[in-house]
Amino acid sequence: MNKPVILFIHGAFVTASSWGLMRSYFEARGFQTIAPAWPYHEKEAAELRKHPASRLGTLKLEELIAYYTNIIQSLPSKPILIGHSYGGMLTQILMDRDLGSAGIAISPVATRGVIAARYPTTVRSVFGILSKPWKTTYLMPFSTFQYAFVHLLSREEQEQAYHDNVVPETSRIFFQTALSPIDPKSPTAVNYNPANRGPLLLVAGEEDRITTAASIRKNFSLYRPSSRTVTEFKAFPERTHWIIAQEGWEEVAGYAFDWLNDKLDLGLSPHASPAGKDALA
Repeated sequence: MNKPVILFIHGAFVTASSWGLMRSYFEARGFQTIAPAWPYHEKEAAELRKHPASRLGTLKLEELIAYYTNIIQSLPSKPILIGHSYGGMLTQILMDRDLGSAGIAISPVATRGVIAARYPTTVRSVFGILSKPWKTTYLMPFSTFQYAFVHLLSREEQEQAYHDNVVPETSRIFFQTALSPIDPKSPTAVNYNPANRGPLLLVAGEEDRITTAASIRKNFSLYRPSSRTVTEFKAFPERTHWIIAQEGWEEVAGYAFDWLNDKLDLGLSPHASPAGKDALA
């Protein structure tokens, strides 16, 4: 069976380079992958910190949804969608529109129906951005990144992750998410009882402070059990929001690999590497 292309969708405050390790894992196992940068996120992190795009503050969720929809529709067949953080929210939205053969939402920002304000560490993590005007940009300071994304990593690893990945971000998408409980037309809404959708996996890090495991469990609980669609949940202990790149990321990649292999009936060896060795060895 030909393997679908994997479309990686990055989250807010970072660039597509944040997927480097995960892309290498899947490409080494024969998958073709693509990881398009969000609009206004195409340059290196250091350059974007110095010179953020003048129109970055105008970027909203509807544009991101349309952007990835256009990319998917340009492909010869429906891809596998793997998203992190806001990319995890986008993965759920795009899967709801039947645009993916399967979807994995890692540490996803919650779709409509989950009230982020109920989770104190989430509030602390995003307070700075929500205290600014909604049509501007915001560069997360290192101290906030340290608290919200990488608190279990060593100081050296924290600084390296910040230097290599963190960029200014549009404030608008955070206000759209915060206002979703009172906005019946919120772009964050999905159908939790879909009639036609590929399998979807929600992944949480138990130590994640910005998209908490509790909020992701709540997000998962909103999906209605159905014989027509598959929705599953997996939590990893001792994982922060930087679950896609912190130590132990191979376990997450291996679980995703096996889950895709099973749900799409790809016929691959579990954790298969090019040399036929266990990927976690």
